[in-house]
Amino acid sequence: MTYPVPAVQHEILYEIKKSKFIAFATFADSREAAMEQLAEIKIKYPDARHHCWAYLIGSPDQPRSLAMADDGEPSGTAGKPILNVLQHKNVGDVMVVVTRYFGGIKLGAGGLVRAYSAAAQQVMEQLETKQEVSLHELSLNVDFKHEQFVRHLTQQFQGKIQSCNYAHCVTMTLALPEQRMGDFEAHVAAIRLST
Repeated sequence: MTYPVPAVQHEILYEIKKSKFIAFATFADSREAAMEQLAEIKIKYPDARHHCWAYLIGSPDQPRSLAMADDGEPSGTAGKPILNVLQHKNVGDVMVVVTRYFGGIKLGAGGLVRAYSAAAQQVMEQLETKQEVSLHELSLNVDFKHEQFVRHLTQQFQGKIQSCNYAHCVTMTLALPEQRMGDFEAHVAAIRLST
Protein backbone atom coordinates (compact mmCIF):
# COMPACT_ATOMS: atom_id res chain seq x y z
CA MET A 1 0.00 0.00 0.00
CA THR A 2 1.33 3.43 -0.92
CA TYR A 3 0.06 6.83 0.11
CA PRO A 4 1.10 10.48 -0.37
CA VAL A 5 3.39 12.08 2.24
CA PRO A 6 5.01 15.53 2.36
CA ALA A 7 7.98 15.66 -0.02
CA VAL A 8 9.30 18.94 1.40
CA GLN A 9 8.55 21.37 4.21
CA HIS A 10 6.18 24.19 3.30
CA GLU A 11 5.13 27.39 5.04
CA ILE A 12 2.48 30.02 4.24
CA LEU A 13 1.30 33.26 5.84
CA TYR A 14 -2.42 33.87 6.33
CA GLU A 15 -3.57 37.24 7.69
CA ILE A 16 -6.97 38.21 9.05
CA LYS A 17 -7.88 41.31 11.09
CA LYS A 18 -4.19 42.06 11.70
CA SER A 19 -3.55 38.62 13.22
CA LYS A 20 -0.87 36.62 11.42
CA PHE A 21 -1.17 32.85 11.11
CA ILE A 22 2.00 31.13 9.86
CA ALA A 23 1.17 27.57 8.81
CA PHE A 24 3.98 25.06 8.48
CA ALA A 25 3.60 21.51 7.13
CA THR A 26 6.23 18.79 7.09
CA PHE A 27 6.86 15.03 7.08
CA ALA A 28 6.66 13.29 10.47
CA ASP A 29 6.40 9.52 10.81
CA SER A 30 6.44 9.39 14.62
CA ARG A 31 5.34 11.50 17.59
CA GLU A 32 9.02 12.18 18.34
CA ALA A 33 9.61 13.52 14.81
CA ALA A 34 6.48 15.69 15.07
CA MET A 35 7.54 17.13 18.45
CA GLU A 36 11.04 17.90 17.05
CA GLN A 37 9.39 19.94 14.28
CA LEU A 38 7.26 21.78 16.84
CA ALA A 39 10.37 22.59 18.90
CA GLU A 40 12.08 23.99 15.76
CA ILE A 41 9.08 26.23 15.00
CA LYS A 42 9.08 27.55 18.58
CA ILE A 43 12.76 28.45 18.16
CA LYS A 44 12.06 30.10 14.79
CA TYR A 45 9.14 32.18 16.16
CA PRO A 46 9.94 32.56 19.89
CA ASP A 47 7.81 35.67 20.39
CA ALA A 48 4.57 34.21 18.97
CA ARG A 49 1.62 33.79 21.33
CA HIS A 50 0.49 30.36 20.14
CA HIS A 51 1.96 27.37 18.30
CA CYS A 52 -1.09 25.19 17.64
CA TRP A 53 -0.63 21.88 15.89
CA ALA A 54 -1.96 18.54 14.71
CA TYR A 55 -0.40 15.46 13.19
CA LEU A 56 -1.57 12.36 11.35
CA ILE A 57 0.91 9.48 11.39
CA GLY A 58 0.64 6.50 9.07
CA SER A 59 -1.73 6.02 6.17
CA PRO A 60 -4.41 8.73 5.77
CA ASP A 61 -7.06 5.95 5.51
CA GLN A 62 -5.98 4.18 8.71
CA PRO A 63 -3.65 6.41 10.74
CA ARG A 64 -1.53 4.79 13.45
CA SER A 65 -1.68 7.96 15.52
CA LEU A 66 -3.48 11.32 15.61
CA ALA A 67 -2.90 14.21 18.01
CA MET A 68 -3.53 17.95 18.32
CA ALA A 69 -3.05 20.87 20.69
CA ASP A 70 -4.65 24.31 21.11
CA ASP A 71 -1.57 25.76 22.90
CA GLY A 72 -3.51 28.27 24.98
CA GLU A 73 -6.22 29.11 22.46
CA PRO A 74 -9.83 28.43 23.61
CA SER A 75 -10.46 24.67 23.65
CA GLY A 76 -11.37 23.26 20.23
CA THR A 77 -10.60 26.44 18.26
CA ALA A 78 -7.14 25.56 16.89
CA GLY A 79 -5.87 21.96 17.11
CA LYS A 80 -9.19 20.38 16.16
CA PRO A 81 -9.72 22.52 13.01
CA ILE A 82 -6.11 21.78 11.92
CA LEU A 83 -6.60 18.04 12.48
CA ASN A 84 -9.93 18.17 10.64
CA VAL A 85 -8.13 19.58 7.57
CA LEU A 86 -5.50 16.80 7.77
CA GLN A 87 -8.19 14.13 7.94
CA HIS A 88 -9.65 15.34 4.64
CA LYS A 89 -6.45 15.79 2.61
CA ASN A 90 -5.41 12.17 1.90
CA VAL A 91 -1.81 12.82 3.04
CA GLY A 92 -0.11 10.62 5.63
CA ASP A 93 2.85 11.13 7.99
CA VAL A 94 2.18 14.87 8.22
CA MET A 95 2.64 17.48 10.95
CA VAL A 96 1.09 20.95 10.68
CA VAL A 97 1.95 23.76 13.08
CA VAL A 98 0.08 27.07 12.89
CA THR A 99 1.86 29.88 14.72
CA ARG A 100 -0.26 32.91 15.62
CA TYR A 101 0.74 36.51 16.17
CA PHE A 102 -2.19 38.41 17.72
CA GLY A 103 -3.03 41.62 15.85
CA GLY A 104 -5.05 43.35 18.58
CA ILE A 105 -8.52 42.52 17.24
CA LYS A 106 -10.30 39.56 18.87
CA LEU A 107 -11.57 37.03 16.37
CA GLY A 108 -13.94 35.15 18.67
CA ALA A 109 -14.20 31.36 18.85
CA GLY A 110 -15.82 31.00 15.41
CA GLY A 111 -13.29 33.37 13.88
CA LEU A 112 -10.40 31.38 15.36
CA VAL A 113 -11.79 28.09 14.05
CA ARG A 114 -12.14 29.61 10.55
CA ALA A 115 -8.66 31.20 10.66
CA TYR A 116 -6.84 28.06 11.83
CA SER A 117 -8.79 25.96 9.29
CA ALA A 118 -7.98 28.39 6.47
CA ALA A 119 -4.26 28.51 7.34
CA ALA A 120 -4.04 24.69 7.53
CA GLN A 121 -6.07 24.35 4.32
CA GLN A 122 -3.78 26.72 2.40
CA VAL A 123 -0.53 25.08 3.52
CA MET A 124 -1.89 21.60 2.70
CA GLU A 125 -3.15 22.68 -0.73
CA GLN A 126 0.30 24.01 -1.63
CA LEU A 127 2.25 21.13 -0.04
CA GLU A 128 4.28 19.05 -2.47
CA THR A 129 3.81 15.31 -1.87
CA LYS A 130 5.44 12.06 -2.92
CA GLN A 131 4.31 8.44 -2.66
CA GLU A 132 5.31 6.62 0.52
CA VAL A 133 5.49 2.85 0.51
CA SER A 134 4.14 1.20 3.64
CA LEU A 135 6.71 -1.06 5.23
CA HIS A 136 6.24 -4.48 6.78
CA GLU A 137 8.33 -5.42 9.81
CA LEU A 138 10.41 -8.60 9.81
CA SER A 139 12.72 -10.12 12.43
CA LEU A 140 15.65 -12.31 11.37
CA ASN A 141 18.39 -14.28 13.13
CA VAL A 142 21.53 -14.40 10.99
CA ASP A 143 25.13 -15.51 11.46
CA PHE A 144 27.63 -12.72 12.03
CA LYS A 145 29.26 -13.47 8.66
CA HIS A 146 25.94 -12.72 6.87
CA GLU A 147 25.09 -9.44 8.64
CA GLN A 148 26.70 -7.20 5.97
CA PHE A 149 24.98 -9.12 3.18
CA VAL A 150 21.57 -8.71 4.87
CA ARG A 151 22.28 -4.99 5.44
CA HIS A 152 23.14 -4.58 1.74
CA LEU A 153 20.09 -6.60 0.66
CA THR A 154 17.80 -4.50 2.88
CA GLN A 155 19.10 -1.32 1.24
CA GLN A 156 18.74 -2.85 -2.23
CA PHE A 157 15.07 -3.64 -1.50
CA GLN A 158 14.35 -0.05 -0.23
CA GLY A 159 14.06 -1.28 3.36
CA LYS A 160 15.22 0.08 6.70
CA ILE A 161 17.10 -1.56 9.54
CA GLN A 162 15.14 -0.85 12.73
CA SER A 163 17.48 -2.58 15.20
CA CYS A 164 20.29 -5.12 15.63
CA ASN A 165 20.96 -7.18 18.74
CA TYR A 166 24.13 -9.19 19.07
CA ALA A 167 24.22 -12.46 21.05
CA HIS A 168 25.11 -15.94 19.71
CA CYS A 169 23.84 -14.60 16.37
CA VAL A 170 22.60 -11.25 15.06
CA THR A 171 18.88 -10.56 15.56
CA MET A 172 17.89 -7.94 13.01
CA THR A 173 14.55 -6.16 12.88
CA LEU A 174 13.89 -4.82 9.38
CA ALA A 175 11.11 -2.86 7.69
CA LEU A 176 10.56 -3.66 4.01
CA PRO A 177 8.04 -2.71 1.33
CA GLU A 178 5.34 -5.39 1.41
CA GLN A 179 5.55 -6.10 -2.31
CA ARG A 180 9.30 -6.87 -1.98
CA MET A 181 9.00 -9.27 1.01
CA GLY A 182 8.82 -12.49 -1.05
CA ASP A 183 11.95 -11.71 -3.10
CA PHE A 184 13.83 -10.55 0.00
CA GLU A 185 12.98 -13.73 1.93
CA ALA A 186 14.03 -15.87 -1.08
CA HIS A 187 17.46 -14.15 -1.15
CA VAL A 188 17.91 -14.63 2.61
CA ALA A 189 16.88 -18.31 2.33
CA ALA A 190 19.48 -18.76 -0.43
CA ILE A 191 22.37 -17.53 1.75
CA ARG A 192 21.23 -19.78 4.61
CA LEU A 193 21.20 -22.77 2.27
CA SER A 194 24.65 -21.96 0.92
CA THR A 195 26.34 -22.15 4.37
